[in-house]
Amino acid sequence: MRGTMMDFPLTLTHLFDRAERLFPTKEIVTASPTGIERRTYGQWAERTRRLGTVLDQLGISADGRVATFAWNSARHLELYFAPPCTGRVAHTLNLRLFPDQLTYIANHAEDEVIFVDNSIVPLLWPTIDTFETVRHIVVMNDTGGALPTEAPNGIEIHDYETLLAGAEPREFHIGDENLAASMMYTSGTTGNPKGVVYTHRSITLHTFGAMMADSLGASERDIILPVVPMFHANAWGLAHAGVASGATLVMPGPDLSPGALLTLIETERVTVAAGVPTIWMAVLAEIDGRDVSSLRAIPCGGSAVPPALSEGFRSKIGMPIFQAWGMTETSPIAAACHIKSYLDDTPERRATVGLVVPGVEFRTVVPNTTDEVPWDGETTGELQVRGPWVTGTYYNDERAADSFTADGWLRTGDVAVVDDEAYIRLVDRTKDLVKSGGEWISSVDLENEIMAHPEVAEAAVIGIPHPRWDERPLACVVRSEGSELSRQDVLDWLTPRVAKWWLPDDVVFIESVPKTSVGKFSKKTLREQFADYAWPTGSD
Repeated sequence: MRGTMMDFPLTLTHLFDRAERLFPTKEIVTASPTGIERRTYGQWAERTRRLGTVLDQLGISADGRVATFAWNSARHLELYFAPPCTGRVAHTLNLRLFPDQLTYIANHAEDEVIFVDNSIVPLLWPTIDTFETVRHIVVMNDTGGALPTEAPNGIEIHDYETLLAGAEPREFHIGDENLAASMMYTSGTTGNPKGVVYTHRSITLHTFGAMMADSLGASERDIILPVVPMFHANAWGLAHAGVASGATLVMPGPDLSPGALLTLIETERVTVAAGVPTIWMAVLAEIDGRDVSSLRAIPCGGSAVPPALSEGFRSKIGMPIFQAWGMTETSPIAAACHIKSYLDDTPERRATVGLVVPGVEFRTVVPNTTDEVPWDGETTGELQVRGPWVTGTYYNDERAADSFTADGWLRTGDVAVVDDEAYIRLVDRTKDLVKSGGEWISSVDLENEIMAHPEVAEAAVIGIPHPRWDERPLACVVRSEGSELSRQDVLDWLTPRVAKWWLPDDVVFIESVPKTSVGKFSKKTLREQFADYAWPTGSD
């Protein structure tokens, strides 16, 4: 027996139409270099329809890749929708990548046009002559300054607003929910970045997931500040969920300093502000005396959230950080830390990434097997996931075979434990675990304990080769301003908090922890920096 329901395609045109028709007076606020800009959803929708015509006029292929190199803004949101709603593919370029990675991505994706903010043209320009398929550069003048006039290889340069002014709004219709809608590349911490292609169906389902109360809970009542860049994992789905729900969106533009973010939260009465831990560490240091009473949730992800950070927010504003987990490969929301109604809201529970959201399935297994480990809060396993918004492969990449199991699960590269209430705690990345004498030491757990010290701003732990133990942990610590914290102070702090054999064999003090293009600690860079490190005499 078959059901009687309509076979209705899940496409971004539905989300777009809903915002245009139901919420035309709601606002998108952008903090641009020239000041605050306000645009209603009605105005945004008309401009997005004009942009669809512009893509036609530029001769972009029926499924052509439309790249962006831009900050979070209303214009960037127009580019989130116009390409997929005309059958093309939106492709966000990570402006923090190295030039050779940027070249690889643009050429691998076969981008035909790049839309770039004028304020970051200097970041893009040195690589333009390496792009093989780009025929147009469209500059979005966010500074009010002069635009570039020439580009190599016959690439044509256009002004965004001039193109829009000369185009009529067009209709949108997509009938196939499995068409590619957008694509992003992983951050490329090892080797070249890998491409993930999202479909209309996967984005729509992920958007519904992000609007669930047990996920991000985005609704029309919210004023959402996506601090997470729009070029990173779909801005965690907040841009699409904001449009679909009719929420007010506050786009921070290029200034992500704690003072600028706190001012936006205060003046726009933001209810949801989402970003990586390093952002919130800086905000916490300047939050005293600021009115952030409008906030109802601070989603945080991208890397493990130190308990000291979450509890710091609980102490300062009465609300802990809300941890979530996902990857570029999972669209990205896969788990969110909501506390079950019958459980206590403890720091230990908040230190987990919570429960998988509806639509996503997970398992923790003995590596290289399908044998699941027990949910006892102690036994580690490789975290694997699957679901309708989880990628099943990588775009034109032979490395895909290593990332997926024979029975169809994504190997996340995370090591996790699960407790008897199904809460997932990430122990480490498989490549960041410290193997000491045949046992594993979690660099994340050590970092969290070190960063709980009041005189520590940041800390990263890496494994360094050791003549006896294979590897031993080296703690790389950034002191708080004015601190004279010593190596022994750190070890004394850790001694009652971790097993003796977990204690770092040495502590080094650094100016800052290097970051990846998406704001995570770059342990690869640290390992390279300390490749010739020699253990202190007596470290046996």
